Formats: sequence, C-alpha cells, structure tokens
Amino acid sequence: MLTRRPVVAVRGLAVLAAVAVAAVLVAVSFSGAAAATALADPGAAVRWGLPVVDVLTDLALAVTLGSLALVIGIVPRRAAVEAHPERRGTAGGAGGAAAVGAAWPAGTTVAAVAAGVWTVLAVVRVVLTYAQVSGSPVDLGSSGAQLWLFVTQVDLGRAYAGIALVAAAVTALSLVVGTPTGAGWTGALALVALWMQSGTGHASGAAHHEVATEALLLHLLGAAVWIGALAALALLARRLGTDLPAAVRRYSVVAGWCLAAVGVSGLVNGFIRVGGWSDLGTRYGLLLITKAVLLAALGALGLAHRRATIPRLSAGAGVAFARLVLVELAVMGAVSGVAVALSSSAPPVPNVPVADTSPAFRVIGHSLPPELTGARWFTVWNWDVVMATAAAAGLVVYLRWVWRLRRRGDRWPVGRTAAWVTAMVVFVWTTSGGPNAYGHVLFSAHMVQHMILATVIPVFLALSAPVSLALRALPARSTRLAGDTSRGPREWILVLVHSRVGRFFANPVVAAANFVASMIVFYYSGVFEWSLRTTEGHLFMVVHFSLVGYLFANALIGVDPGPQRPGYPQRLLLLFATMGFHAFFGISLMSGEGLLVADWFGLLGRPWGPSAIADQQAGGGIAWGIGELPTLALAIAVAVAWARDDERLARRRDRQVDRTGDTEMDEYNAMLARLAGRDARQRPATRDDEPRHDEPHDAPHDAPQHQPHDAPQGETGR
Repeated sequence: MLTRRPVVAVRGLAVLAAVAVAAVLVAVSFSGAAAATALADPGAAVRWGLPVVDVLTDLALAVTLGSLALVIGIVPRRAAVEAHPERRGTAGGAGGAAAVGAAWPAGTTVAAVAAGVWTVLAVVRVVLTYAQVSGSPVDLGSSGAQLWLFVTQVDLGRAYAGIALVAAAVTALSLVVGTPTGAGWTGALALVALWMQSGTGHASGAAHHEVATEALLLHLLGAAVWIGALAALALLARRLGTDLPAAVRRYSVVAGWCLAAVGVSGLVNGFIRVGGWSDLGTRYGLLLITKAVLLAALGALGLAHRRATIPRLSAGAGVAFARLVLVELAVMGAVSGVAVALSSSAPPVPNVPVADTSPAFRVIGHSLPPELTGARWFTVWNWDVVMATAAAAGLVVYLRWVWRLRRRGDRWPVGRTAAWVTAMVVFVWTTSGGPNAYGHVLFSAHMVQHMILATVIPVFLALSAPVSLALRALPARSTRLAGDTSRGPREWILVLVHSRVGRFFANPVVAAANFVASMIVFYYSGVFEWSLRTTEGHLFMVVHFSLVGYLFANALIGVDPGPQRPGYPQRLLLLFATMGFHAFFGISLMSGEGLLVADWFGLLGRPWGPSAIADQQAGGGIAWGIGELPTLALAIAVAVAWARDDERLARRRDRQVDRTGDTEMDEYNAMLARLAGRDARQRPATRDDEPRHDEPHDAPHDAPQHQPHDAPQGETGR
C-alpha cells in the first residue's frame, strides 16, 4: 500500500483546503459577514476573498507548525538508508521502497514549503485587510502610501505585517535546520506569530481582553498542531515506511492534548462572546454550535483511530489509515472554515470597549475590583487561562506518572505527590485568584503574588522532584524503537538538564545571583511596567520568577538532577546571604519615597485603601516578611538534611564495622605503632651513655661519669 500514500497525501491536502474554503464561504454567507456595505464597500473580491485567504493562511501556518512538531519529537530519526541497506524496501510494493531515515529531513522540507506558502498568503492578507478597513478596492498603485501607513501606524496592520515577517524568517530557518534543537527554536519563532494573531481576534480590545487573548492563543496553538501535524504526517507516510506506526502512536498522544486545549479554550471564548443561552439562537451562536459538534466528531474519530486503526498499522492496514486520514482532514477543513467565519462575524456581545470613564479604566483597561478584604483574597478571581491550563495539565501529568510507577511495582513517596498537588493549587490561586485580581491595582497585592511565586511555590516544586519522576516514568526512545535517535519528552528533559545553559543556571551560586539580580532589574527598570501593561509581560514575570525560585530551592534542598550542590555549610552561607538581600530590598521599599510606575499606580483614583506610596511601603514589608519566612524554612530544611546526612554516614559506618570490623580504627592503631617503632629506632642515647659536654673528647673511658650527690652544683659540668 506504500505506493498509494503519495496520492493519498496530496488528495488529503486537497480535501482539507477545498472543504475549508467551501465551509468558510457557506458560513460567511450564512452569517452575513460578506454582505455589501452601504458606505465604503471594498467590493465583492475583497469581501469574499479575505475569508478565503484567512483560512488558507491559517492552514499553511498549521502545516508549518505541525511539520516542526513532527521533527521536534514525533517522527523517528534514523541513519540514512545507505547505513542500513538491510532495511531497504521493508514496506513492500513495486517501486515503493521507503528510505529509512529519510522522513526526518523530509519533515523540515515540508515545513519550509508550507512556511513559504504561509508567507505569500500572509502578504496577500495584509493587502486585503487594508482594503477592507479602508473600504476601497485593491489598488496598489494609487494606495501604496496609505498601505504603508496601515502596516506601520495601525495596530492591526502592524500585527499582520509582523506575522508575514515571522513567516519569512521561519521559511529561511526551516531550509537550514538540521537538528531537533534547531527545529525547536524555529517552532518557537512560529509561536510568536500565533501570539501576534491571538491579539487580533474578537474581544482583544474590549472587556476581558486578557482572558480572550490567552484563550485564543491556546485555541490557535492546539488547532494548528492538531491539524498541521496530521497533514504533514500524511505527506511523510511514504518516507516513514515501517516507522509509520510509531509516528502515528506518538501523534495520537499529542492530538489528545490538542483536543483538550481546543475544547477548553473554545468554551472560554464562547462564554466571552455569547452573552447568554438565548444568544445561541443567533446566527453567530448557531455557527458556534456547529463548530462544537465538528470538534466532538473529530474527537470521536481520533478515539476510533487510537483504538482500532493504530493497533493494525503494523499488520499493514494502510487502506484503513488512509481513509481515516482523509475523513479527519475533511472534518478539520470544515472546522477551520467555520472558525474563520466566526472570526469574521460580529458576535452577540459587541466588540467595543465598555463605557467606563473612570481613571482606573483609562489606565488598566477595566474597572476597579471591590475594596480588598480578607475574604476577597479567596472570593474574587481574575482567571489567567494559560497558567490555569498549565497547572491543570501539570497535575494530570504528574499523577499519571505516579500511577504508571505503581502499576509496574515501583514506589513514589506520598509526600512528594502531596507537595506537587499543593504547588499546583497555590499556583492557580496566585495566578488567578486574589493576588492576580488585585495585583494590577495594589502594589502590595502584586508583591504577595511575586513573593509566593518566587519563594513559596518553588519550595514545594523542589520537594516534589518532578524531573526525577519524569526520568523514571517516561520511556526511553531507544528502548521502544531500535536505532531511533529522535527526542521524546524524556530525551528533551535530559538535554535541558545536561546542556551548558541548564548546568550554568542550575549552579547554586548562579541561581542565587539570578534570584537577587532579577528582582533588582525587574523593579528598577521598565520590565515591571511591561508586566503591568501587557499580557506577555505578565506571563514572563510568572514563568521567570517561578523558574528562578525553583532552581534556587532545588540547589539547596531538591533531589532533582542538575546542579553540583555544595556542602551543607556553604548552602547555609548562600541562603543567609539571600536572606540579607531580602531584608535590604524590603527595607528599601519600606523607607522609599519614590513611587514605582507612578503613571500606573498613581493615576488609578482608588476610592478605597491606602495611598499609592503607603501601599508601596506596605509592599516592602510584605517582601521582607513573605520572603524571609520561606527562606527560614529552607534554612531549617538544610540543617535537618545536614543532620540526617551525618546520621546516614554514621549508620553506614556502623554497618560496615559489623560486617568487616573497624578497619579504619585498626589501620589508625597500626599507623601509631609504626610511628612509635620508628621513633624508638631514631631515639638518641640515654643519659647514662651520653658523654659529658664539659669534658674533653679524649678523656679515658674509665673516668668516672657521675659526680657525687653532695657536690656543689656550680662545680659540676651539668
């Protein structure tokens, strides 16, 4: 069946594109998004062409990202066929021999071609979007200057132009990438384009814009990897040969996570854009229901794929696989078309800013929360979709790994599992609960969030030993598929832990210096303001300080591999130095009279709570107090670990003495005996044999050697 796979792949891509275009045209016609406008109508070519270009651009981006995902950790990476001539033609079929090892470099080629198509379509989208916004037909000759202003001065134009530039860079990098690490960096660059696109969707400039942007990012990422990886897998099927079953199994796991991300983010987006149950009866609501049904159908097809088709791939069930791929790609095309139609249609909730003229709304983009009380730390929530999803995924993955160890008879300490669960729960509350809801309006609340992220949660993370659990629970690629040098999750963890960069930042001294310097740079530079004004800056703050805190705590009390830990006295010295810095930093904030980010905290017009400078000084006390308590706990933990280490060494020595005797003491006594014997041999003559120093050396040997006892001492020679 191998000779049919190129035909199936081309047919599958054609079906994907055709169904997507047909779906978007039907959905746009149904919603009325392509209807002519009374004023400033750009023309039918723009009104109908822009949704088509949008969906094709999204599909090209998906194939690019999916191909990179395949070469990062899904497609087996083997030596070339010349190095293994015995594997040539293993799939059978005339002229259908698969070159074992050719699939991985072919994956980078697919990524480069898809990125090239993405670049061209992204440029066309910029032109059509300008025509729609300006309400004029496409005429590059007479409107070139206005188009330049659009891509340099207007947020939407800058975003789309930036996406086109990123696509061009991804194209160039995909042509030269030759390692999984290079593919990973190229994929990270493609994610930048996804992030830029997430800021152009519905509600990105209205209420709940932060939640909407993060939810759309998750949605786009899950859909792109899900759709693009399957399309790229179909293109690489012939070159995979007998490695196809392994690649499909790995893709199936990734597709399951993508389905979860798309489903959760879709619910969040639907909640934001639909005001109530009655709005589901609108045309927008009906399109939303259609998309949900198609996603459910995709999930059912994926489940059937996993249970029925994948186990039979090794037996040569190529026809069943090809049919299922065609059906899935067709449904994915329909979902993509409906999704683009939704983004082009007006939702029931108007995508306009909330009518709020308060100073706080002009500064932070939303109304002030109610006055902070003790109970509202836990009852007022402002959800961070990305961080909450990451915490939920981390909880599921950790518990699955523990269950996997137990099924094979291995033990994992319950205390470590409890530490991880505690870390995830506290992390969700810190990033979505009261600290996040009030962290934008109160410096003290922000400092609570920061200190918990940097000093409290990392202690539980270090005690839970997630890296050690992963290395024990995850299978090694080489044990499952001989000769496969690709990187699965376990291999990527080892690469990160043992890389030069990983070892450098895990060094205890570097980790402590990074912890100290990061806080100074963050608060006394523009990074703090960046974290307040932008979603990406806030995410950077959360990830950076959580990671820095974990590296520092792991170097002191952790069991995960990575750092070359110093002795216990040096650890305590390093910890006390950090405590001193925390005290200095907190006191400097408590006694300072200059307001940090004054054009933010000083212009909110809060009718409740302390003044901005008094709140900042209270935040300094929080930095001192919350920072010192976990550090003191770390010091106690290091001291306890030191004592336990001494006890272990003593018990080990006692057991050795019981088995072999006290050899160290015996050797020590033997050494003393040898030294005593050597001293005896080298000892000078005794006093009776010692010649007198005041008598001549030629005195007779029979001369008296002793003076009478009653002789005056002044007259004796001694």
